[in-house]
Amino acid sequence: MKALLAFCMLFFTTSALAVSEGMANQADAGVVKGEVLEVINVENFTYLRLDTHAGEIWTAVISAPVKKGNVVAIKDAIVMKDFESKILKRTFPTIVFGNLVGAPNGNGQSADKSVPMGLGSSFIALSQKWKSGSTPRVAKAEESDALAVAEVVKGAAKLEGKSVVVRGKVVKYNPDIMGKNWIHVRDGSGSEKDQSNDILVTSSVPVQIGDVVTFRGKVRTDQDFGAGYAYKVLIEDAVKL
Repeated sequence: MKALLAFCMLFFTTSALAVSEGMANQADAGVVKGEVLEVINVENFTYLRLDTHAGEIWTAVISAPVKKGNVVAIKDAIVMKDFESKILKRTFPTIVFGNLVGAPNGNGQSADKSVPMGLGSSFIALSQKWKSGSTPRVAKAEESDALAVAEVVKGAAKLEGKSVVVRGKVVKYNPDIMGKNWIHVRDGSGSEKDQSNDILVTSSVPVQIGDVVTFRGKVRTDQDFGAGYAYKVLIEDAVKL
């Protein structure tokens, strides 16, 4: 995975240099600029088909008021191959995730002020804001294989590959990344100090921050997705009960 990510970043740097060649005020590698040919808005995301110096490309940023005909710039980007969007029910052979540089002004040009509206330097960096304050205690589910969040985290080595049920409050939600929703849940068990109070759940089920949900999925340990995003334990491909 790390090798693939490194290749993608190298590919993007080369492409971005080609895109920015000959463009006024846009010489930095890692920045894509182009005219918006198509806009698709979904929950939390805006997909943009851009006409760039290097040809047409698809990009994605956090929801933004962009219109067809606007000229936009996207920085801090990363290229993903064969990205599947379950919301759109389509696969993009190549798509660029990144930060929209400002909102389009009245002339259809990108404003100079940089506003972090996209995925940043990593595709998993996109998220809704963490809720502040302590998580209220959520009762453990009634299923025989139900465990508290802290029990899963602390017992991960013995639980590897096993199915468990966890009930908790959604505190962070990353939708439609690599064909999955990335959901952090807490139930009031565990502690912040040893990070046993929170667990990542991947699922195709859409949720909202603040929802109290019950998931069943398989425990996986030592999962490394590259770009510094590694998890000692998570619950994979969970279904909502």
